[in-house]
Amino acid sequence: MHQILKINTHTYTHLPSPQNPPPLTHTSTLSWLHSTTHSFFHHLSLRFVRLLLIMRGEPSWVSHFLDVPKETKGFGTFLDIEDEGDNDDSSSVISLDLILPDDLLERILANLPIASIFRVGCVCKRWHEIVNSRRFLWNLSPVSVQKPWYFMFTSSDEPVGYAYDPALRKWYGIELPYMVKTSRWFISSSCGLVCFMDNDSRTELYVCNLITKCCFRLCEPPGLRFCDYSALSISVNRKSTNYTVTVVKSKQVPDNYFQWDLSIHVYDSETMMWTTTVTEMLTGWRGGDESVICNGVLYFLIFSTGSFHENRHGLVSYDLSTRSPVRNLLTSGFISVPCSLTCGRLMNLNETLVMVGGIGKQDRQDIITGIGIWVLENKKQWREVARMPHRFFQGFGELDDVFASSGTDNLIYIQSYGAPALLVFDLKKNQWKWSQKCPVTKRFPLQLFSGFCFEPRLEISP
Repeated sequence: MHQILKINTHTYTHLPSPQNPPPLTHTSTLSWLHSTTHSFFHHLSLRFVRLLLIMRGEPSWVSHFLDVPKETKGFGTFLDIEDEGDNDDSSSVISLDLILPDDLLERILANLPIASIFRVGCVCKRWHEIVNSRRFLWNLSPVSVQKPWYFMFTSSDEPVGYAYDPALRKWYGIELPYMVKTSRWFISSSCGLVCFMDNDSRTELYVCNLITKCCFRLCEPPGLRFCDYSALSISVNRKSTNYTVTVVKSKQVPDNYFQWDLSIHVYDSETMMWTTTVTEMLTGWRGGDESVICNGVLYFLIFSTGSFHENRHGLVSYDLSTRSPVRNLLTSGFISVPCSLTCGRLMNLNETLVMVGGIGKQDRQDIITGIGIWVLENKKQWREVARMPHRFFQGFGELDDVFASSGTDNLIYIQSYGAPALLVFDLKKNQWKWSQKCPVTKRFPLQLFSGFCFEPRLEISP
C-alpha cells in the first residue's frame, strides 16, 4: 500500500525560504523531479521531505535516554515536527511512492540531517527499510555532509547532558556509553567517532559512535600508568575509516619542577597496537591536556614552568607519518603562540589547525580581555581570522580565564564553564550566533558546564 501524504500548500508557501516553490500538483512535481541536480537533492530533502511529512507522535530513539526535567518544556526529540494541516483539496494529495523509485528516494533521504533520517524511518515500512539498509548506510558517507553537534555536560560529575543540532537548532537528550563513568574523562572526536579515556589510571580507552552506540575498547597504552598531565587525540581517515589515537603523557621529575618527562604513544586501528614514538625530558616546559591531529601531524600545547619565557604557552608539532624518534622536540617542532594567552583550545577544521584562545593582558597574563581565533599557515605562522565581538564576550557574563571550545568542519563552539550558554562561530561565513537556549539552568553557584563537539554519523563504526 502506498503512503499518501497530504500537503497544506498554503502553509508551505509561507515558510521561510530563499525562494517559495510553485503550488504543488502532480504534474508540476514530476517536472520538478526531472531536473535532478545536486542543489535539487539538497533542497528537496530539506524543504520537500521534511516539510511534507506528517510525522506520527512516536517516541524517538533518544527520548528514552533521559528523563526531561520540567524546565525543558519544548525540548526537541527526533519526532517533534508538527502537523502542517489537513487539506482535503485533491490537488494537494501526492503519492511519493508512485513518483520516486528506490534509488532516487535513497539519494533524497541521504541528504537529510541525522535527526530527520530517524524521523522518516517511522513514516512507513518502505522508508524504514530504506534508511536501515546496508546500501543506504554505505552511500551516506560521500553524500551526506552533517553539521557537527555539540554535547554539553549538565553535571560536574555525571556523564549526562544534551546534544545541540545546529541544522535544526534543537537540543536532544543523549546518553553516553555506560563505560564513561564521569564527565571528567578525556574526550576527542573525529569524523563520527569519539574517543574516551578515564581520568584516573588513564588506561581505559574506548572509541565509540554516539549515534549508533557502537563501542570498542582499545588495549592499554604503554608508558606510565599514572602521570600528571595527558592529552588525547583521535584522527579518522574518511576514505578507509581507519583511525589513529595519540596520548601525550607528561610527568614531573621528582623534586624538580622545571624538568618534565614527556612521551608520545600512538595507536593504529589497522594493527590494533600501540607504539611509543617519543620519550624526552623537557626543561622549562611541561605537557598539558590539549592536543589535536591535523593532516597527519600531531600538535599539542606545552606550558612554561618558569618566568623566563615571554609567553606561558607554546605549541609543539610532531609528524606522525614518519613515526621516527626525535631527539629534541623543542628544537624541531616548537611553534610560538600568536600572543599572550590565558588558555588555548586546538581543533581540526578541514585538516587545518585552528586555535581558539583567551587573550591575556601583557602585564597580567591570567586576566582575559577577549577571545581570538587563529589559523596556522605553512606549519609556522599564525593568522588571526576572527575576534569575538565585545557584545558576545559580555554575553557570557563572568567569563573565566579558561573556557571550553571545540569544533570541526566550519563550526566552532565556545562555552563558559560557569554557564550553559553556547556560542557558535561559522568560520566560512564569519558569523557569530548564540545557540538555541539549552534546556537546563544553573542550579547552584559552583555548578560547572563543559562539552565537546562531534560529527553525527550513521555509517562509521570503530
